[in-house]
Amino acid sequence: MSHLSNAAGAMAAVAETITADQLAERTPCTDYDVRGLVNHLLFWAPSLAAAGRKEIVPPPAATESDVDLTSGDWHAVLLADLDDMVSSWAPESAWAGETRFVGPTMPAAAIGDMIISELAVHAWDLAAATGQKLDLPDDTLSYLLPSVAANAEQGREMGLFGPEVTVAAEAPPLDRVLGLTGRDPAWT
Repeated sequence: MSHLSNAAGAMAAVAETITADQLAERTPCTDYDVRGLVNHLLFWAPSLAAAGRKEIVPPPAATESDVDLTSGDWHAVLLADLDDMVSSWAPESAWAGETRFVGPTMPAAAIGDMIISELAVHAWDLAAATGQKLDLPDDTLSYLLPSVAANAEQGREMGLFGPEVTVAAEAPPLDRVLGLTGRDPAWT
């Protein structure tokens, strides 16, 4: 799916320029600083890729905070994980039927859309935290907006999204997606 590829490409472009001195910067995602958000991505990426292949993988044994960003090149690992996600979700069959990420099986398309949202929104979080501009095609954002809108209340109930930030109806799609997830598009 090209939207997943676009979101992964945007994430890669932002992540590959993050420097060690930026890891302690706070992000618009109130649960994480840059280090924590990178840990979150590295921790869950293998499971997200496996879901596209309809594989059942055991949950990671470690916790998100156990991912070590000081040894090796975490940039290369994250870029490889993003490539794996894109390739595992590339076949049409990945989007058909059901698969699982954590918990019970769900419609595969719902998990695929969740991944697009996760990558796009967290790419913006990292870009905002490190003074970068996020480059996501308008068609991907327009695709993402109804999915995020449909799941925003459930995301808030689960503690995944903060309270909605009011954004003008005519605002760009990225701003509306961010507002639905509890992020202020003007965050600095």
